[in-house]
Amino acid sequence: MSGTGGADERADAPRTRASGGPASRADDSGRGRAGRLDADLALARGDLALDVRIRLDPGEVLALLGPNGAGKSTVLGLIAGLVRPDAGSIVLDGRTLARAGTEAGRPVALRPEQRGIGLLGQEPSLFPHLTVAANVAFGPRAAGIGRHEASALAVDWLGRVGLAGFGERRPAELSGGQRQRAAIARALAARPAVLLLDEPFASLDAEFAPSVRRMLGEQLAASRTSAIVVSHDVLDAIVLADRTAVLERGRIVDEGPTAAVLAAPRSPFTAALAGVNLVAGIADGGGVIAGGYRFVGAGTGAGAAPVPDGAAAAAVFRPSSVLVSTVQPEHTSARNVWPATITALEPTAGGIRLRTTAPDVLVDVSAAAVAELGLRHGASVWLQLKAAETSVHRLH
Repeated sequence: MSGTGGADERADAPRTRASGGPASRADDSGRGRAGRLDADLALARGDLALDVRIRLDPGEVLALLGPNGAGKSTVLGLIAGLVRPDAGSIVLDGRTLARAGTEAGRPVALRPEQRGIGLLGQEPSLFPHLTVAANVAFGPRAAGIGRHEASALAVDWLGRVGLAGFGERRPAELSGGQRQRAAIARALAARPAVLLLDEPFASLDAEFAPSVRRMLGEQLAASRTSAIVVSHDVLDAIVLADRTAVLERGRIVDEGPTAAVLAAPRSPFTAALAGVNLVAGIADGGGVIAGGYRFVGAGTGAGAAPVPDGAAAAAVFRPSSVLVSTVQPEHTSARNVWPATITALEPTAGGIRLRTTAPDVLVDVSAAAVAELGLRHGASVWLQLKAAETSVHRLH
């Protein structure tokens, strides 16, 4: 099966996480598990054919990114026990949570509440009839912790998420951002071995999302909680995750340290997240042949690792690195020059973004340049790109 690499394949180690407070006592008492997850999952449902392998080290946070319909939420549902896999297994700290039936053994399918896994979605889903403190204390109480200690845990966690003094309120008395903070406190107070977060900031107003995101990152680190964060937003990966995996059409197409994934994207979706162009083709002499043109990158000199000729490869460059002209350049230091057609003009914070083809390339220019050159939809232009502004890397 396809999937993410283990700890030995990563270029960086998980973040150093501090411990403290009641969460640390839960670890010391043995109630909390380490959070080492090994999930090998296959599922076919309608148009989705899922085949992934997820590895998560104790205390590590993995961002799972991908377009709509890629299977991200299905992966979380399988791990949480809401969906059964057609094949494969889920093992948490050496304990089998799920296993499809095989000739070698009977199927295993622990109920969600038996797995030691927490799931937090877009909506807080707090119990409306309980106070905020009682909501947070619910998980510890269900795990057998006494009323007094569970109440103390609730007070501690509410303070951690910026809700000190809100414990006696009902969820309906809180704002949307406050309810999500309370839901995060409830999820972490339960001391899950792994916390699954499905678009946890999608329902928050733009003014609240940054502070809640920052708070969640701090508390995941402080409590040393292993987590998988499903998101469409690359900022979630940058702020929260040690590693990032990109899921497309049920397969993981890119995986590694977050910075490395964004620096050398291997799919158009990842390139769009990183804000760069990705022109895929075939490696040739340190460059990439795509759309009938050969793109030369910095790898033809010093800097990038060579890519074997004939291998699937991509030229990656920023939209701001591309120059545009209405006539073919006669004297230019750019080694990459090709004709293109403008298919769209879109406003950006700094000017205008041109969408061009073929190949599909984004170009950022100033509004003044658009007016001066008379650029418009359907216009034929010439694009220039220096090799020094272009990186070439292998796709598979």
